[in-house]
Parts: sequence; C-alpha cells; structure tokens
Amino acid sequence: GLIKVRGDKCWLDLTCMNFHYETQPVPNPMAYYLHRSPWWFHCFETLSNHFLELLVPFFLFLGRRMCILHGVLQILFQVILIISGNLSFLNWLTIVPSLACFDDAALGFLFPSGPQGLKKQVLEMQREETQRVQPKPRYVGCLVRQVVNISLGILVAWLSVPVVINLLSSRQVMNTSFNPLRIVNTYGAFGSITKERTEVILQGTASPNASAPDAVWEDYEFKCKPGDPWRQPCLISPYHYRLDWLMWFAAFQTYEQNEWIIHLAGKLLAGDAEALSLLAHNPFEGRTPPRWIRGEHYRYKFSLPGGQHAAQGKWWIRKRIGPYFPPLRLEDLKEYFKTREWPLPKSPSRHTLK
Repeated sequence: GLIKVRGDKCWLDLTCMNFHYETQPVPNPMAYYLHRSPWWFHCFETLSNHFLELLVPFFLFLGRRMCILHGVLQILFQVILIISGNLSFLNWLTIVPSLACFDDAALGFLFPSGPQGLKKQVLEMQREETQRVQPKPRYVGCLVRQVVNISLGILVAWLSVPVVINLLSSRQVMNTSFNPLRIVNTYGAFGSITKERTEVILQGTASPNASAPDAVWEDYEFKCKPGDPWRQPCLISPYHYRLDWLMWFAAFQTYEQNEWIIHLAGKLLAGDAEALSLLAHNPFEGRTPPRWIRGEHYRYKFSLPGGQHAAQGKWWIRKRIGPYFPPLRLEDLKEYFKTREWPLPKSPSRHTLK
C-alpha cells in the first residue's frame, strides 16, 4: 500500500484503476469489461485498495473478531484480483497466510455436527487424550525448543530493521532483499501504473531483402500476451507464462535494456524447437525459418464493447508506433552472440556462417 501512494500520483487522485485493467501485464476477458466501468466505480476500487492494504492489516492486532474479519477481507480481495487479471500465482499464495486468521470455532460450520460427524469425532479424540496418563515433560527438550524459538525471533527482528526503515522511508524501495539469505524482504506490486499499453510484435519474412516493398512480414503469436487484435484475452491464472510476462516489461523499455529479446530473435531465425514451443503460433511452421526477424512497436487499446471494432470481432485496437529493433539476420547476430558468450543457434540449411 505504501509503495503505491508514494510511487504514482494516480493512486492519490484515485485514477489508477482507469488504466490498470488495460495495461496490466496479461489481461483476461473480465478485464476487458471491467475497464469500461464508470469513473466512480474506479475511484471506489482505488479507495478500497488503500483501505485493504493500509488499514486492514492492523485488524490482526485487534482481537479475534477483527482478525477473522481481516482474513475474510483479504481473501475476498485476492479472489477479486484473481478474477480480474492473470497475475500468476501471487494472489493464490497471498490467500494462504490469511487462512491462519480463522480458528477452529470460526471454521466449525464447515463440518457436520451430527452424532457421526467429524466435529463429534474430534471432540471424542480430545476427551480421550486428556484422560491418558501424561508422560513427564522433558525439560531439556522444552528448554532447547524455547531457546531456538527465541533465537529465531531475535534473528528475524534484527534482520527486519532495514526492512522497517525502508518501509518508513520516503524513498521506499520495492522488491528488494537486504541480506544474502533473503529471510526478510520487501515486496510491492504496481507502485506505478502505465497509462498506455504498448506491445512488441515479432515478425519474420522469407524475403531476401528486408527493405523490399513486396516483403511479406508475418507475426509470431505468443501464448497469452496481446498480439492478434481478434484474439480473446486468455485466462491462465494461477499458471504463469514467464516469456509473455517479460515481453510486457520489454514493451515499455528498449531492446538494449532487454538483450534477451535479441537472443530470442536469433533462436527464431534458427527455427529452434525449444524457443518455438514457448509461442502459440509460428507463421513458418512446416517451412524454412525466416531470413529476417524484426520487432515492431504497437500501441494497444481495448475495443469498446458493442462498438464498431467489437462488432468486427476485435478485442484490441492497435496502432503502429515504429520499429522496436531493426530487421536482423542470423549472420548479423554472430558477433553480438559472441561478445555475450552466448552459443550461436545452429543455422538453417540455407545459412552458412563462417
């Protein structure tokens, strides 16, 4: 919560949710419709986020009922996030610690209480346990356990000092570890919100001349990230397509900051089977790999539900911004790969590299 209010003014003027659904890493079908919610609903969403992330955590210290309320609100919050976007397994994992907010009495309604019910059996087992002759406690073992527990508590408290200082700092750092063992860390998501969505579209051509007017460039399609405007957003949570996720970051940076994308281009030029397995569509399937590959930069926006583009079956409207990286041949990448000590992909039969 703090990383949000310090990271982007849209969290303070309550406009971040105007952009989030469209510009999140991997939108799902529900995000398409939620993006068109009225402005007041987006304001309510942002205020709710602040309430849930900045105030609700303190409910843990306010007694049993407030602790249970904390668990209910946090789980509900995570379920909403799961429904509204493909944020991998993060929200599913966040639900797990919230389950500790519920004691046996709070969860009792989940179990039948009849004569043969599970609740009756548990109570009977507890009664039998109390009637047994209890062995003498092993004081040495108890003492060792207490020493270990206290030592671990002191260690975590000591390691948490820089984390707390960072938390209270006006220059709070997001997603950082402060010790080699990474026992305690800082985590934050969406400290800033991108206001427009851009995508890198990888294209290949079999033309000998990449600059020829008649060169036909064909798009590679990723498994989940936006590409073909007619393709419906995917639904994959809690699964995580890491390459699609990285392509989102690459789109608002440069290829110089993401050298791996040139490595990927080299793999595609060589028709590498492992690299192609990460994609949904290879336009050169069953053919010789392309002679050239380029990266094109596009701006994407959701089409308007019920509008002209949606009537044509388009989920996205895209407009070319310009080149992301220039047309490349496998020959052109030989020195690039060599300086980075990357193995050069095996070239197709038509290429002969010396």
